[in-house]
Amino acid sequence: MNSHFFAVLSRMKYIERWALMRNARHENLSEHSLEVAMIAHALCVIGNARFQRDLNADRAAVKALYHDAGEIITGDMPTPVKYYNESIRKAYHQVEDDAEQQLLGQLPEDLQEEYQDIFARDEQLDLYIKAADKLSALIKCIEERSAGNTEFITAEKSTREALIRMTEGLPEITVFMEEFLPSYGKTLDELLERND
Repeated sequence: MNSHFFAVLSRMKYIERWALMRNARHENLSEHSLEVAMIAHALCVIGNARFQRDLNADRAAVKALYHDAGEIITGDMPTPVKYYNESIRKAYHQVEDDAEQQLLGQLPEDLQEEYQDIFARDEQLDLYIKAADKLSALIKCIEERSAGNTEFITAEKSTREALIRMTEGLPEITVFMEEFLPSYGKTLDELLERND
């Protein structure tokens, strides 16, 4: 029997993010998921190296790759709508859960358990993935501002404030923001410049 799972996932590239904003460069769900996976992995590596955590960075990266996969079915709901009030937030989470189950149902039965584990909630790693998701949003805002687009100024401010609130429990965010974030928005020549 044919499985449609990966063909459906490949459609992540057609889901456009930031639909309510004027974008200098459009971002799709596929590239966003890759960026979140890389950042979640980095946050876990930082946690292990500098804060004596025992985090599975590889698992965080894989979970992050799939963190928005349900949006293939639901589309990208703008954050102001998704979190407008508690009842909408709860209802949307149920829709997301249903979409994920629909995706998992596309897999052959003998593979479903492994992928169910990837989609399952993991209280500890989900915090790192959420932080990575916010950092990815902040990076998008910085890149848009660097391109001369003022549309993202308010989003950048609120996203930065949300990340600062998250640093109390996750100092890894502060490390990432201090050591890696300043490079975003620079030109390729500036990034590749030797510091001899």
